[in-house]
Amino acid sequence: MLTGKQRSYLKGMANNMDPIFQLGKNGLTDNFIKQVEEALEAREIIKIKVLNNSPLDVTEVASDLAEMTDAEFVQSIGNKFVLYRESKENKKISLP
Repeated sequence: MLTGKQRSYLKGMANNMDPIFQLGKNGLTDNFIKQVEEALEAREIIKIKVLNNSPLDVTEVASDLAEMTDAEFVQSIGNKFVLYRESKENKKISLP
């Protein structure tokens, strides 16, 4: 569970990031979830954009995906959201 200070730190990091995944009309597929898990292991923090043609709600997708990948939900702004998970092997981010 992230503290307020840690969440704020991660929000600042995510501010300059571009989304590396786009979620469209296919929704959360097994392949998409696998790719997100691999990206979280490699980067620790990722931003995902939910496209307009997706029938899914951004906050629902964010919480579902965070639960499926054992990640922490950081923030959601508009149709984008940020997830964080500490890497087991490639630890790059040291939280305050």
